[in-house]
Amino acid sequence: METFKRVLSFARPLGRYWPGYLLLSVLSVIFGVINYGLLGPLLTVLFDDSAAAAPLARPGFAFSVDWVTSWFSWFLSSIIRSDGLIRGLLFVCGAIVAASLVSNVCRYLSQRIIVSLETRLMKNIRKALFSKIASLPVGWFNQKRKGDVLSSISNDVAEVQNTIAGSFHVFLREPLLVAGFLAMLIYMSPKLTIVSLVALPVSAFFVTRITRRLRAGSVETQRLMGRILSHFEEAISGSRIIKAFRARRYVEDRFENDNEKHRRIMRQVRNRQELASPLSEFLGIGIASCVLFYGGWLNYHGDLGMSWPQFIVYIMFYWKVLEPAKTMAKSYAGVQKGLVSADRIFAILDAPAGIPDGELPITGFSDALTFDHVTFSYGDAPVLTDICMTIPKGKTVAVVGPSGAGKSTMADLIPRFYDVAGGAIRIDGRDIRTLRMEELVSLMGIVTQESILFNDTVFNNIAFGQTGVTREAVVAAARVANADEFISALPEGYDTNIGDRGTRLSGGQRQRIAIARAVLKNPPLLILDEATSALDTESERLVQEALTRLMAGRTSLVIAHRLSTVRHADEIYVIKDGSIVEHGRHEDLVANDGLYSHLCSLQAFS
Repeated sequence: METFKRVLSFARPLGRYWPGYLLLSVLSVIFGVINYGLLGPLLTVLFDDSAAAAPLARPGFAFSVDWVTSWFSWFLSSIIRSDGLIRGLLFVCGAIVAASLVSNVCRYLSQRIIVSLETRLMKNIRKALFSKIASLPVGWFNQKRKGDVLSSISNDVAEVQNTIAGSFHVFLREPLLVAGFLAMLIYMSPKLTIVSLVALPVSAFFVTRITRRLRAGSVETQRLMGRILSHFEEAISGSRIIKAFRARRYVEDRFENDNEKHRRIMRQVRNRQELASPLSEFLGIGIASCVLFYGGWLNYHGDLGMSWPQFIVYIMFYWKVLEPAKTMAKSYAGVQKGLVSADRIFAILDAPAGIPDGELPITGFSDALTFDHVTFSYGDAPVLTDICMTIPKGKTVAVVGPSGAGKSTMADLIPRFYDVAGGAIRIDGRDIRTLRMEELVSLMGIVTQESILFNDTVFNNIAFGQTGVTREAVVAAARVANADEFISALPEGYDTNIGDRGTRLSGGQRQRIAIARAVLKNPPLLILDEATSALDTESERLVQEALTRLMAGRTSLVIAHRLSTVRHADEIYVIKDGSIVEHGRHEDLVANDGLYSHLCSLQAFS
């Protein structure tokens, strides 16, 4: 119930919806009851001429159902006596059509209100989900399957929309229908109605027993759907490797295993879900048969208290009670699945922010960036130990070392993708954890080994995250990045869409667009994380020229595998197993004959 209330909270303020919806629903129910109630006079006109044409006294006004039925009978009798039976029949049929029209118009207008509520609710859920995902720390995504996250964004949101949001009108309007028709049943025959009220909980008991297990099965199906989406994502992103290693059969077998598990569990869930409606209908007919039998028994003993046309109307009223009850039973079964999806969505929305924002402002960088005895670990696995390093303003500092030594982790700590476990990173002597994160990141330009581009135009990728950028500024940044020439040769120049992750460009071209993006930002602090390691020789030369222009006059931290790219750095730190083992200028480190010298010899470089 708490999950249902929380889902509904995304449609606030509810006051703009429920008064109009309630009024229209009540009117729809009233005219729906009148519509079926008029069947009694219609049957009387058709099959009991003497009763319909008998003169009746005009009833005195009273605010009651008796007055309404008495007045209608008097008015119908007057029409029949003055204008004939056919005119009376026409009047009753017209009244039925009019009541049906008003009932359905009110129902349609009430549905429009519910549609507005549903669409607003789903929009707010998607907005909250996207905002949360955009704000979560990088480490959160390392602990999650991408398929699970995508499943929550797509399947779970759709499931909530189709079940919970789609059932609002059922749980708001159908109880009104039940109450309206049930009131008429009690009015027409309390004895018969008591029998039906005793029997209805039996139906509810069996339906509840069936749907109780839907939730557990839905949890498993949603988990497996996350795995299935992960298989699809891996097949798309890793298509080249799959073909290169002839691993198609392997990945298909893995997919088929999870796909078959999902099919089996989904079949069980759907079978149980679909059983709710026919079982409810069967039990309803069984109960209706009991009511018919009891009504016949009362009529046999002269205790029915109503004419046979009224008894037929009573049965129709009773059937109209069963229909919304059956609808609610089916919707309840669907809601159990929707609640599982809602819980998965709220698990993301409730994920801890992880990295608290600082409170102190920072507008510039004037002295140095310092690693002050920094330690860091992923879970229980230590990655960095007692790192002490200073990057003076305007200087270029390089960090080199074997793979897995912790170089990229050092770069990720500066913009606070992760927080240090011990020690501190300071800018101008201030711990970066005390600074406003948005202002801190605005001081930095980051170029990584994998250029992160978006399915958009070249212009928008270079101007990413900035507003009011002119085309001249973007072109100037592209020229600094050695990118203007190839961009101008594209079919639509700077307005060319580069595809998902920039797949329409080569690796060197993607990297130069990423550099142009950093140039346009014009940050005082530059972080280059192996920006040329994945490029061929020609592309590396062009990118390195662009980086040299970019680093001019800026404070730079360069993470590198290729030592030739950092030989002119003002200071080089050599890291191994998470610790700094030596540091100095290129010539001094080569002369020391330590790890740096060994790495240089492996790359045939000195």
